[in-house]
Amino acid sequence: MYPGAFYHVTCRGNERKQIFLDDKDRSLFLDKLLLSCNIFNAPVLSYVLMNNHFHMLLTTPEGNLSDFMRHFNISSTSSFNRRHKRTGHLYQGRYKSFLVDADDYLLELSRYIHLNPVRIKTARAKSPGERWNLLSQYKWSSLEGYLNKGKRKSFINYEMVLNYVGGDNRNGRSEYTRFIRRGLDKEVKSPLEQGKGTGIIGSEGFIEIIKDKFLKEKINAREQPQLREIKKVFKPEGLIDYFLQITDLKREAVCVRGRNSLERTMLMEFLYRYCKITQPEIGEFFGGIEYSAVSQARIRLQKKIKNDRKTKMRFDELARLKI
Repeated sequence: MYPGAFYHVTCRGNERKQIFLDDKDRSLFLDKLLLSCNIFNAPVLSYVLMNNHFHMLLTTPEGNLSDFMRHFNISSTSSFNRRHKRTGHLYQGRYKSFLVDADDYLLELSRYIHLNPVRIKTARAKSPGERWNLLSQYKWSSLEGYLNKGKRKSFINYEMVLNYVGGDNRNGRSEYTRFIRRGLDKEVKSPLEQGKGTGIIGSEGFIEIIKDKFLKEKINAREQPQLREIKKVFKPEGLIDYFLQITDLKREAVCVRGRNSLERTMLMEFLYRYCKITQPEIGEFFGGIEYSAVSQARIRLQKKIKNDRKTKMRFDELARLKI
């Protein structure tokens, strides 16, 4: 709907059939999710894979949820069909999405997603302790990365949720664990109920703002020129040379491993947006740094653009320049 929006997305199997027949299907699903996240710059905050459906909490810095989900659903369906030698739809119609008021509901939705494996009938009769054991050992959700940093996945942004409980540190992770476990001690109302009828999970004030600013008229590319600043795809080396020219910087000041600067991170972002290359490929241009380092640098830049006016002005100025 708009750049920087947060969404809860869910999709069920066609005719409520299973969309995962074994762990290989689940691994392929996550591979396709990673690919779509890289292509469309859509960080996932939380997810869970169930037998016949999935849930995701994600954000779209470029306001492109439809493009992201179209690519992801087509690619995941294709890989499932190829593997099982079948044709036809895998999912039941279009995905369902709720626009989320992050400040009020991001933490709650993350817990709702992570509690799904113990909401099934066979788990509900168990004690809170037994349910916790089942939940903490469940492989196919993002919860294990919240509980144990050693089990994290590179395409998940854990920090955005953990910031609501003290940050991505030992205290924050401990508080998040307690928050999840409190959801096992009593029946927690689904936050999705809040979005019925409007498709928006948020306070009355948030809903009114969204209706007033975004639902009275359709937003398109002409109304959001910042999302279409450079339409053609550039070769990475050409874009790097041009960037160094307009910033009057030397290549070693931004591309050598170990150097850190705002311009360096902006160049990573421009390579990702305008050259259509993956984050591992971008890392090669910066001294062979890891994919995760590129991802975290871009996430920090997005936050700085959002919170610092001078950074946003500088980024927009460079983005508007034509090659």
